[in-house]
Amino acid sequence: MRTTEITTGRKFALAIEHGEDFFAALEAFCRDTGVRAGHIPTFIGGFSAVRLVGSCGPLTHPERPLWEEVEVESLEVLGGGTLAWDAENERVAPHIHVAAGVKAEAAAGRTSHLLGGRVQFVSELIIEEIIAPGLTRPRAADLYDVPLLTFG
Repeated sequence: MRTTEITTGRKFALAIEHGEDFFAALEAFCRDTGVRAGHIPTFIGGFSAVRLVGSCGPLTHPERPLWEEVEVESLEVLGGGTLAWDAENERVAPHIHVAAGVKAEAAAGRTSHLLGGRVQFVSELIIEEIIAPGLTRPRAADLYDVPLLTFG
């Protein structure tokens, strides 16, 4: 386990509008406001389509990260995550997970890591900036190159 005390900064409400790409809008928000690290305690929204980490078949190696993705359409989503600085690419690296109900399947659930999505109607986020320590997300070579949150 790793732990650190954090110092928070500004708090924002962000509404990503109909038709916008979720991650492109989030990246623009971070660039425009100068947010380099933060926390999204929760967000809600509709999506016309999302890409989630997932597979339709058995996992060959369940102990390894899954790099495959599935696309799901017409969802209502509840999610949350963290924002950390990606020094290699000089941008914020979001880590967001969602629980989603597929509208056309009696709101059958999907829960996974969000890889991308197009907003339908609106997606409403609260973002709390973390000023200190600096959060980064370098890849851990000994853990299949998974990007892990680090402090300072």
